[in-house]
Amino acid sequence: MTKKYKAVQRFKEEEHDGHIYEVGDPYPAKGKKATKARLEELSTTKNKYKQIFIEEVLETPKDEE
Repeated sequence: MTKKYKAVQRFKEEEHDGHIYEVGDPYPAKGKKATKARLEELSTTKNKYKQIFIEEVLETPKDEE
């Protein structure tokens, strides 16, 4: 299963031609790709802004609803 991410802070993704991600937007946007290194950079404070920009979306399995 592929991990899904969403933006938790508005940011401009230079690696996606300057695409603006608003809070709650899925990351990466449809038609875009992200490397493991970029996912780690954006989901931790290991970036030049020292801020978290995306987080993993935890999905509840349907049989637990």
